Amino acid sequence: MLAKRVLYLGGIIGLSCFSGCQKTQTRQGLSPAEAIPTFEIAEGFEFQQIAAEPLVADPVAMEIDENGRMYVVEMHGYPLDKGGSGAVKLLEDTDGDGVMDKSTVFADKLVLPTGVMRWKKGILVTDPPNVLYLEDTDGDGKSDKREVILTGFALANPQHNVNNPMLGLDNWIYLGHEPAATAKVYTQYYSDRGSEVFYPGHPDGPRLPENALGRSVRFNPDQVTLENLSSQTQFGHTFDKWGNRFLVSNAHHIYHEVIKARYLDRNKSLLVSNSIESVSDHGNAADVYPITKNPEHQLLTDLGVFTSACGITAYTGGLFPALYDSVTFVAEPVGNLVHADILRDRGATFTASRVLEQKEFFASTDAWFRPVNMYVGPDGALYVVDYYRQIVEHPEWMADEVAKSDAIYNGMDQGRIYRITPKGAAKADWTSGLKLGEAGTEELVKYLSSPNSWWRKNAQRLLVDRKDSKATALLEEVVRTGASPLGRLHALWTLEGLASLTTDVLLKGIQDPEAGVRENAIRISEEVLLGKDEEKKDRVVAELVKLQHDQSSKVRFQLLATLGFVNTPEAVQARKNLLFENLGDNWMQIAALSAIPAAETNLLEEVIQRYQKGNPQYATLLERLSNMAGAAGESSRIKSLVARALAPAGGNAEWKAPLLKGLAQGLRNKEIDKDSLGAERSLLLSNALENKDAGLRKASMDLLRVLGLPAGESTARAIAAAGKNAEDKKLDPEKRTESIRMLTLEDPRKHADVFRQLIDPVQPVSVQSAALSALNAIPDSTVSVFLVSKWSSLTPGLRDQAIGIFMSSESRVVLLLDALEKNVVDPTAISWPRQVGLMANGNEKLRNRARGLLAGNNNSQQEVIKTYEEALKLPANAENGHKLFIQHCSVCHQIGGKNGVAYGPDLGTIRNRRPESIIADILDPNLSIADGFDIWNVELNSGETLQGLIATETPSAITLKNYGGIETIVARSDIRSLTAMSTSVMTNGFNQLIDKQQMADLLAYIRQPK
Repeated sequence: MLAKRVLYLGGIIGLSCFSGCQKTQTRQGLSPAEAIPTFEIAEGFEFQQIAAEPLVADPVAMEIDENGRMYVVEMHGYPLDKGGSGAVKLLEDTDGDGVMDKSTVFADKLVLPTGVMRWKKGILVTDPPNVLYLEDTDGDGKSDKREVILTGFALANPQHNVNNPMLGLDNWIYLGHEPAATAKVYTQYYSDRGSEVFYPGHPDGPRLPENALGRSVRFNPDQVTLENLSSQTQFGHTFDKWGNRFLVSNAHHIYHEVIKARYLDRNKSLLVSNSIESVSDHGNAADVYPITKNPEHQLLTDLGVFTSACGITAYTGGLFPALYDSVTFVAEPVGNLVHADILRDRGATFTASRVLEQKEFFASTDAWFRPVNMYVGPDGALYVVDYYRQIVEHPEWMADEVAKSDAIYNGMDQGRIYRITPKGAAKADWTSGLKLGEAGTEELVKYLSSPNSWWRKNAQRLLVDRKDSKATALLEEVVRTGASPLGRLHALWTLEGLASLTTDVLLKGIQDPEAGVRENAIRISEEVLLGKDEEKKDRVVAELVKLQHDQSSKVRFQLLATLGFVNTPEAVQARKNLLFENLGDNWMQIAALSAIPAAETNLLEEVIQRYQKGNPQYATLLERLSNMAGAAGESSRIKSLVARALAPAGGNAEWKAPLLKGLAQGLRNKEIDKDSLGAERSLLLSNALENKDAGLRKASMDLLRVLGLPAGESTARAIAAAGKNAEDKKLDPEKRTESIRMLTLEDPRKHADVFRQLIDPVQPVSVQSAALSALNAIPDSTVSVFLVSKWSSLTPGLRDQAIGIFMSSESRVVLLLDALEKNVVDPTAISWPRQVGLMANGNEKLRNRARGLLAGNNNSQQEVIKTYEEALKLPANAENGHKLFIQHCSVCHQIGGKNGVAYGPDLGTIRNRRPESIIADILDPNLSIADGFDIWNVELNSGETLQGLIATETPSAITLKNYGGIETIVARSDIRSLTAMSTSVMTNGFNQLIDKQQMADLLAYIRQPK
């Protein structure tokens, strides 16, 4: 129904005017002192304000270096000013009271900076399209060295830009990133799609495709390495103490990157379109509990659910109570709060549960409090970055009267940073006297065992930077005898970063009593497994396979993923054991199948032998394996599998249908020698006709559709029998529909008369539907002419199918538009995704004609919207509105993750919006399009064209989501072109479905309290 959703800087919120505009302030929020009493914090904790305006304004990120210097990134240019108003401030505490009192502009003339990280003698700053290195070489507190480290990222709407550089355990730098959004209104500002991402100082170095494919990135400037990750995130990402990476996006407040790109990249035959797992046990668009007084109602949001989640931060400071060692914090600036989840192991991934029920960790009654990022400091405190603005909406998704008012600039010179600690904690002592930068090698090694990740991370970074050979022996001793598991963990990775990790020490890590250390040591071992030293490789593999029955599910998952690089008999057998002993974990299946294919390993045959009747995990695994076999396209292998599936056999035969189903999927777009499969096609034909198992009959027919019918008398007899069965009203409808599908295996034009006769209200709906599908296979427009003539007798379900047939070719679209003009077909019969396809037709003439018929001109649409505002004055009935939602909206929308299909945006995010804005979006959704709800056109190498939302994507595949929640996985290797159609998934014309009273009722239902 609605095309828009709240779209914030993933939470980076703030406004300034675009170049040349007069910036005026008409209202101020609370002063820094007045804001303090507005907060509530979890029991046992306290907070203080350690920085505020005028020292800092528009803060979005912070970093504290090893010398106690605090860098704060200020983004003044959001949303439209690209004139270089961004800056990095250097804050200091000159009197030692733990509160900042001095501010220096460390760097200015930044465009839209989004993050900062300490690196070498300076800092890295993400300032799209670049990642910059800034350094103060003369000690005056201001950077005088500026170098572009990476470039090529899109400078798009800031909430989608590259952000938050973060140093990982593995000594790589990770960047938060997602695809650039398509601007609909401010196209002159944000139409940049990026270019190749590369090191400008190393033009012959590694490169990533345009805008890094819209995925997150990791890089190492010292080694000039650059890689795409398997996932994307909006504003913010975080690592727990063991290196697990968690991500965030608007209503989706916490998800886990489970499988890495390097594993998915090694087996191109495996189609996996999602590398992440949503870990929240309280849902997406989860309820939150703000305490805000007088919230801003013009926001495109509901103040009771996540809608601008950002700044996700795993607490690793060691100062909070032990419970918080597994807690992750997420900022929700629209709700003026910080949410806390506790993470618990669940197989290869996690479950995130609320720390507090019906209450948030940190919240304010002040509607201007806008937490956007967090940071764990050297004192173990949690620092909260407050952008502090009145209005947080971007003009792209804002009502015109608000966007043009002075109010959008209120608070542009304000901003605060808060420090949260347990009650009674000492003041921040790092602000004066922090001397980690002066520590010697031995002292730095000791800090690797600190309970606070800030010390561990910075000590590791300094040790790797200094490359002191004296460190090696000290680090090895920590790995062997260190009392702290985290110390042993960081010592291993520091040795790896110094290229000083010996096989003996690595094996010690693999044998470590702590599961998290073993898991990381397995990851580190991949460099040995991919190297050329066979002796080292054999020693490591021998130790790795001993972990195949490890008590830790995370260790087993990492082991299975890592062993995918090895094809020794011992490794292959260990992979099989891991797979079958953990088959219920979907991620274990993916890890197993991602392995570099081993020619001598017939895993598929082993799955058949082990197949457990009624166990869906076996069906899923077998389908994946046969899909891979089909994608490989080897005729001899296909012959063998078909023969194996259709050979007469007693006992359990449930495995046969999923095997053929996967094979058909894998062969769909492959060129193979079909003539060499004559015997197999004959076998498939007989099974499609006569097998007692309905699933096997269907799977046989699906594979025949890919391979083609065999030549000979048997086919003629089969087709003749199918023709009789299709028309036999005494037969079961399922048997008749199977017979219709059989007729389409040869030229469907031969049977067009039969199909037309079966499209009759007296026939079962399933028979009519099958006949419609059969007619659709005839390539000319005969079917569309027939459908126009039969339109009045088609039932609603068949009409939607018929519209799809009309839209399958330009000549048929012409007939549909003719029928619309003549009022034979009513626009309300065309579902909104279908209308999208018509109004985005590649033929300009047809596109404009469709828009004229379905959308009308903008002025008339605005008149309709204005007229429907009368609904706001009518008495409303939410119960009737619920019925209208179920009838018109639930097919593609949910409210709070319930009562519908998750295709369009969740309407739980707009409950508290201005009702005038909701009406406008219902009636004219193309005013703007929510993130992730663009329709994409996918042209396949086979010539087939698909359309839909891109639900998920990985390096090897994308998932297209369509009307009703139907998903299709498409291999990237099968895609010829992929184009955003810049059209909302919902179209105009809703006024033809409901009147003004019904609009009032629908609004009452959508906007009622939870």
